[in-house]
Amino acid sequence: MPMCFSLIASRDSCFRSSFSSAGLKSTTTDLGEGTIIHSWVPKHPSPSKPTLLLIHGIGANAMWQWHEFITPLTSRFNLYVPDLIFFGDSYSSRSERSESFQARCVMGLMEAHDVKGKMHVAGISYGGFVAYSMAAQYGERIERLVLCCAGICAEEKDMEKGMFQVKSVEEAVSILLPQRAAQVRQLMKISFYKPATNVPSCFLNDFIEVMCTDHLKERRELIEELHKDRQMSDLPKITHPTLIIWGEHDLVFPMELAHRLKRQIGETAELVTIKNAGHAINVEKPKEMQKYMKSFLLDPLPQPKQEKHSNGHKVD
Repeated sequence: MPMCFSLIASRDSCFRSSFSSAGLKSTTTDLGEGTIIHSWVPKHPSPSKPTLLLIHGIGANAMWQWHEFITPLTSRFNLYVPDLIFFGDSYSSRSERSESFQARCVMGLMEAHDVKGKMHVAGISYGGFVAYSMAAQYGERIERLVLCCAGICAEEKDMEKGMFQVKSVEEAVSILLPQRAAQVRQLMKISFYKPATNVPSCFLNDFIEVMCTDHLKERRELIEELHKDRQMSDLPKITHPTLIIWGEHDLVFPMELAHRLKRQIGETAELVTIKNAGHAINVEKPKEMQKYMKSFLLDPLPQPKQEKHSNGHKVD
């Protein structure tokens, strides 16, 4: 029986209020061909501020993944925070499921809102795949990239070789798109360095009901498309200044993928490892993420650096 009061729905409503209080407004844009994209955009964009696009990952809508960042960033940037297709209030009747399709939809949103010139793009996990694709497709429009725990350089064969906590795409789908409380607990276990324990099943079931039931088939297909025939030789080369942020104990996309991504981009990329954090660094270490993002996006670009840990010490 559904809960009479939903704590998750109430929290979702609180996030809406906080986004609005921070100077953003909820908009829905018809991109044509049966595709609708929802986004939070500035109520009054400032021509003196740079544009920053924040792209969420799989698991919840944009508000849940970026809410800690909105107030600290709105004072320095014109923020655009979309729900990717099949998340939040965004959907499409089209059959495309690739990250390149998501990237085209996000760029269509920016064009619909008459965003001119270059923009910065930050993506978490799956959102990082989309951000990378935007840089590859619209290179001249993207100024700097922030890619957080995004396994862009994963290959299909990595799962067979035992790199991940799961043994198959089907198992990954069951955890990333949980339909039972036990699956949410498993998702928390691999996403957090210190996962919460003893969370009541009623709370987890509430989360599933509110966040994990819409567009379930389509989200499954997004994950399957991401994995199918994936190999680095097909990955487009980009040269944008890029900050790669990774949790030291990421079990979803292990650190090896961070190093691959750094090598793939080359000298224009900097890798920062956040200690005592897992995959969900936006939840576990939001202040550290904000610090690195603001420094990278606002400061003059430095000379290429070595990898460093979050305490600022370089490592070989």
